[in-house]
Amino acid sequence: MRYGKLSRQLASLAGPIFIETLLVMTLGAVDTFMLSRYSDNSVAAVGVVNQLMNLVFLLFEVISLGTSILCSQYIGAGRRDKVVQVVGISLMFNLLSGVILSSCLYFFADDMLLLMGLRPDLMSEGLPYMKIVGGFAFFQAISLSLSASLRSADKAKYPMYVSVVVNILNIIGNYTLIFGKFGMPALGVEGAAISTSVCRFVSVVILFVVLFKKHIPSFPKELFTPFPWVELKNLLKIGIPSAGEHFSYSLSQVVITYFINMISNQALATRSYVVNIVMFTYIFALSIAQGGAILIGHLVGMKKIKAAHAIGKRVMRLGVAMSVSLSLVTAIFGRHILGMLTTDPWIISTGATILWIEILLENGRALNFFGVNSLRSAGDIYFPVLVGIVVMWGVQVVGSYVLGISLGWGLIAMWAVFALDENIRGFIFLRRWNSFKWVGKSFVGSK
Repeated sequence: MRYGKLSRQLASLAGPIFIETLLVMTLGAVDTFMLSRYSDNSVAAVGVVNQLMNLVFLLFEVISLGTSILCSQYIGAGRRDKVVQVVGISLMFNLLSGVILSSCLYFFADDMLLLMGLRPDLMSEGLPYMKIVGGFAFFQAISLSLSASLRSADKAKYPMYVSVVVNILNIIGNYTLIFGKFGMPALGVEGAAISTSVCRFVSVVILFVVLFKKHIPSFPKELFTPFPWVELKNLLKIGIPSAGEHFSYSLSQVVITYFINMISNQALATRSYVVNIVMFTYIFALSIAQGGAILIGHLVGMKKIKAAHAIGKRVMRLGVAMSVSLSLVTAIFGRHILGMLTTDPWIISTGATILWIEILLENGRALNFFGVNSLRSAGDIYFPVLVGIVVMWGVQVVGSYVLGISLGWGLIAMWAVFALDENIRGFIFLRRWNSFKWVGKSFVGSK
């Protein structure tokens, strides 16, 4: 397979994923940016809740990540029957686990937020947001499985189209319910939660229609009778370790958010603003890494190892170049961007300094996106988990507590530790990819 053809395939996969990811991120960022017109406390409260929600969504990704890897390799190997089984089991499992976790988020919302150390003055806004968004989180579980199955089949453009529709609806819904327009009451944080949850429901409905019309017209009973427990075991065997690195990262972010909460409400709000701003600097690296992972899965399924390695290196170079360039532009205009979101001088000054540190951090993050996605799609699913747990917790969590809390150097020092952590992990993954130690770990090839 010629390199030029592979590059075109990478572009055709990464392009729609880029737009879809941009719009998915915008869905969350719109809540933050619109609530910034409401109050900085609202932004801080929603930021804490979203840390918990991100952790829960990663539990849903256990199956969706397994779906993406298995389907990519089965498609490369020409096993259509296995693809249908994997997608069907993925949907059933994520629906069941989604309903259970959504119930826990709704009924134990106050206990979870108290455990996070959310201050009483933020609880009145964080609690209703948590109950509504968490109570309907199962829509996101189903959506992840649907999107993963479509992407693995080179149909990434359809989730992208759905994201366009959902984002338009979310902007309209937020404007209407947060500020009380078109005769509706001004609900503030609660309005943002309602709008986001309704949009996730709409997304699931449209994705199901697309799945049946464009990918899998039906799920034949004979493929699930008797129930294919082996494929569920395979999904969990791949999905649990694959999600482990993401889970470790999100759990570490929950702990770090707890540390930042110990500093001040201003520090929490600053973190929320910066996190939402820098999303748009690393989105290209994330998207091309996800597109590259699908292509690498296909190539590994076809046993084209050199081509898979070449695509991985191209993903790395493009991701780093774009992330560093965009983070530099963001740092230059950081004060102006933050000034559009808040009038608090401490938040603006601290956030602007952090955006300069982000230039170094985004170099490491781009390497991580490339390394984790490429190794995982090739079947090397345990190495990224081990590295993630050791380095994230040993460097990022411990280091941020020592510098930021114990020594009292605050949020800026903590961000410098984040940058160090990302770069250490990134270079470890780059060495692993170049070592070819991932060869022979293909899940399909091992059957």
